[in-house]
Amino acid sequence: MHRRWMDSRWVRRTPLLVTAAAAIALTAACGGNPATTGSSQPQGSSAPLTSSGKPAPSGSNAPNTTKAGDKVTVSDDAAKQLCDMIRPQLSDWRVQGPTLGGIAYNATVHEWAVRNGGINMQVLGDKDVIDRLTTANCSDVRDQAIQALEIPNLATGLAF
Repeated sequence: MHRRWMDSRWVRRTPLLVTAAAAIALTAACGGNPATTGSSQPQGSSAPLTSSGKPAPSGSNAPNTTKAGDKVTVSDDAAKQLCDMIRPQLSDWRVQGPTLGGIAYNATVHEWAVRNGGINMQVLGDKDVIDRLTTANCSDVRDQAIQALEIPNLATGLAF
């Protein structure tokens, strides 16, 4: 009996859930002002990206986001990476249901944002970017995620 419990999906998912909860708590604790280096681009982030997926021209200090209210833009490679991170989790989200699946979804988007220049706060300010990116790059994955998480769109599922 003990062996079956140890093999269950819940035990294997516990580290993911703890990580997701910690990520949400840390993101909330950080507030809305990323550390900057004299520009509005977060410290330690890579070169600004344009919607065409190419870095901004050399010498440009333009961040990958502009003033509040403007849309987040990321490279095509980053958009494909988001799709590639969501796709293998769809079956797990179907099994976990909307509550636990939603936590895992938030952890995935948070991890993706960290990998792509620490744009977590920009994504939080423009949650629709996740729908725009997945609609353009992997609409089938977007549709399956929406169905598994039982939400009207991916932006609605973001809580961090």
